[in-house]
Amino acid sequence: MSALDSLSLSCIPAEDEALRLPVREFLTRAMRDVPARIRAKSWSGYDTKFSRELGRQGWLGITLPTEYGGGGRSPFARYVLVEEFLNFGAPVGSHWIADRQSGPLILKYGTQAQKKFYLPPICRGESFFCIGMSEPNSGSDLASITSRAVKSEHGWTLNGQKIWTTNAQACQFMIALVRTSGDAADRQKGLSQVIVDLSLPGVTVRPITDMSGDSHFCEVFFDKVQLADDALIGEEGKGWEQVTAELAFERSGPERFYSSIVLFDQWLEFVRTESGRTPESLRLAGKIFAQLAPLRAMSIAVTEKLAHGESPIIEAALVKDLGTGVEQMIPAAIADDLFSRAAQNAPLELLQTLNFVTQVAPSYSLRGGTREILRGMIARGLGLR
Repeated sequence: MSALDSLSLSCIPAEDEALRLPVREFLTRAMRDVPARIRAKSWSGYDTKFSRELGRQGWLGITLPTEYGGGGRSPFARYVLVEEFLNFGAPVGSHWIADRQSGPLILKYGTQAQKKFYLPPICRGESFFCIGMSEPNSGSDLASITSRAVKSEHGWTLNGQKIWTTNAQACQFMIALVRTSGDAADRQKGLSQVIVDLSLPGVTVRPITDMSGDSHFCEVFFDKVQLADDALIGEEGKGWEQVTAELAFERSGPERFYSSIVLFDQWLEFVRTESGRTPESLRLAGKIFAQLAPLRAMSIAVTEKLAHGESPIIEAALVKDLGTGVEQMIPAAIADDLFSRAAQNAPLELLQTLNFVTQVAPSYSLRGGTREILRGMIARGLGLR
């Protein structure tokens, strides 16, 4: 029994909950021989073949309309899929951004031509997107970005730089937040979103190696990149409104508190053995479950708002801020438990998984918006500033 099974009571509609069994059966076969230290990478794990197989199963773009190759299902259906993917540690990094937010963004703000061109290959697991938001000297303060797209005779000329762009080296497209009028002092005014074909001349992608040895973060440079007129998505100057709606998808899902779930499951497996069970470990397990359960309930409540067409920006920020705190606590607490024991009898695979998660855990509270930015948003939403 996994940790997720202990959290599974919810108000997810029955027709969406019914997806769980076939997805589990598929993932049990697909992930059977993958060690936990690899499965722990999950939403940064990159496997295009696996993504295409999910597309063939009809499990990508499941919330997009059937006319574009999607499943026409509710956000709850995707919630079930994501929970199972993360629980099994499936390598979802290749299609993750396109499925989670780029596709829904294009559906909401794109032209009919953009929808027909971009959405079907996303649903097939053949087209991958990255996010062009953060910049050097801006970080989570997106309103201060300086990358600029200037109207030209044939479309737009793009110059600037993006950083911390996940898997940009393996994606075909980026949806970038850029300035199309004014300057950084204008803050939210004059921002727009453009779709950038990353194979265009003038685009340079440089992977950044992190502490774990992975290179999924990248910096991306634009040097006089010529974009077609239809690269603009939505309305010019409405980029801030669009990107904040997009962030509600990015910040509210179970990935914001399940990043350490594979490690937690490995540790629970050890704690269930006679040699691994201690009174302290049982208390710690209860403490972690007690924090995961309300987070999951909050996340599902945000999903319900998304299902009703709302844009729960503040609620999503709250889930993300609280969730990353819990998923950072998990490896630290497990390390304290394992290394405080008199007998060092923990399985090697558990220790290797702990080592990886400990190295990447600091990024949990950076990606998708830093704590400071999120708490400022929450404070404004509560009328406190």
